[in-house]
Amino acid sequence: MRSPWITRLDGDEHTASGGSAPTAEGKRQGRIEGLKGRFAGLKRHRRPLYVLAVVALLAEMAVAMVTTAVEQTPTIDEPVYVATAEVYLQQRSLRYNPEHPPLGKLIIASGLVFTDASRLDPDFAFSQKALGRQLLYESGNDPERLMLWARLPVIVLTLLFGLVVLAFARDLAGPAAGLVALTLYAFSPDVIASGSLATLDVPAAGFLLTSVWLLWRARQRPRRYLPLAGIALGAAVATKMSALAVVPVLMLLGVLSVWYARRTPGIGMRERARVLALGAAAAVGMALVAVTVVWAAYLVVDPRLRWTQPENVPDILGTRGRIAAWLPFPEPYRDGMRIQFGFEYEIWQGFLFGRLYEGSLWYYLPAALLVKTPLGMLALWLAGAVVLLTVRRLRPAAPYVLVPAACLLVVAMNGARDLGVRYALFMPMFLAVAAAGVTVFRRRWAHAVTAALICFAAVSSLLTYPYYLPYSNEAFGGPSKTHLRLHDSNVDWGQDLGRLADRLRRDHPGERVWLVYKGAGVPSYYGIDESNPLSAPLGEVHGLLVVSDSSAAKADGRLAALLDTSTPIDEVGHSITVYRRR
Repeated sequence: MRSPWITRLDGDEHTASGGSAPTAEGKRQGRIEGLKGRFAGLKRHRRPLYVLAVVALLAEMAVAMVTTAVEQTPTIDEPVYVATAEVYLQQRSLRYNPEHPPLGKLIIASGLVFTDASRLDPDFAFSQKALGRQLLYESGNDPERLMLWARLPVIVLTLLFGLVVLAFARDLAGPAAGLVALTLYAFSPDVIASGSLATLDVPAAGFLLTSVWLLWRARQRPRRYLPLAGIALGAAVATKMSALAVVPVLMLLGVLSVWYARRTPGIGMRERARVLALGAAAAVGMALVAVTVVWAAYLVVDPRLRWTQPENVPDILGTRGRIAAWLPFPEPYRDGMRIQFGFEYEIWQGFLFGRLYEGSLWYYLPAALLVKTPLGMLALWLAGAVVLLTVRRLRPAAPYVLVPAACLLVVAMNGARDLGVRYALFMPMFLAVAAAGVTVFRRRWAHAVTAALICFAAVSSLLTYPYYLPYSNEAFGGPSKTHLRLHDSNVDWGQDLGRLADRLRRDHPGERVWLVYKGAGVPSYYGIDESNPLSAPLGEVHGLLVVSDSSAAKADGRLAALLDTSTPIDEVGHSITVYRRR
């Protein structure tokens, strides 16, 4: 017959026949097993809550992006990408927009297949900007419907990259870290703003993050994850050429992952050399996979790779020219690199903290990120980076999370175009993962501070809804003041033409409108009967003067005189200002 206490010992059967009592060790083991059972039960109950939290965060992000996509008119770059994607579908031609590889536009095209857009003239011989205008406004298509379907694939991809952020942070520091990282990602105004557009910035940055995450996982199973990392890296390079800058870094991380996977304590020099050689071979293999993906992207568009070099391809000499000539990519890709290098030799105008300048400033991107990132998010980014560098448990992750982001930022800071934080969109992605490192601290005060900073960032993001593009944090006055400190895609990318039309119909019906608009939209399509104030005598410009804030930031001569003698009376979307001229 069993004693009652025996049944509580999880399989340890002590019979009473021997007269022996349970030992102290047996009791301790019984308590441990009991606690394990309770924790397992708690984990089972928490799992649905965890999934619910993930779904809620992604749902919030999806609502923000879809709402933004529906309300915004085409931004400056979008018509070119959308029209090029439509040419891919209809004509299988690579002749438009060669300065960007085709994969991002193929992603956009996956939405356009549902639109049944009007046929484009295969003999159309004008610029890619004119092509975008023709597709959206001059071919009988519905531009709102076309743009929404073009934007939806990027929105879906942005949400999927959120799962990558979650998984990466979870791998580093556990489930709570995953939620912290996903929350920062889901509430990032810059990610939401770019993720709601049919552009290439989110896909390129997200594919790079995915590649790095897979390289981190390759530390345990290199044969499985290194080829996948190569595919993701190839997808990034096949979306934007700027991803090439970090390819050597990711190859070194591939070597590091193989070294970690094959390491054996106390191995000799010969064995170390063998492991390093194996890692180098694996990294080269990963790079070859990436090259294959780039070729595949071009072959999907045109299996015959028909190509005639455009007239605008510059002759690039020196190191850049040799790089463009030697890389093992299709000729359209290498000509696209030459066009991009040509852009770097041009003199561009920039605007930072009220100062208009020519050329580029090395500190522009860090300053712009300081303005356009929620303050709570900035604090968690910094804390997470410090944790990765100082906490022994997480230090191995620093080369994977911080080094690629730092290298990309340094390259972007040395670019010629100070046009927006979208050139550093990888920062909110990588640093969301880094920020999750703060969860390793088990002190209650640390959890409270982390939660407060997350709430601060989330509330700041929610308050800017649905005007994510011109967001700036509270320290710089919020979205309504962004145009005083930054310009172009940081605040005014032509996205509010439709909102302007609604405002004029509602508040200023029948008034004379003089418009200086920076964007790709066609005012007449939205019902705006406007005149150009820059081509009329100054004394004739009376009524409403409507000026895009980016144009106002660069105003000189005639436009500056018009603004100096006008009174601001309204603003639209924090990107267009309405003035009254008597």
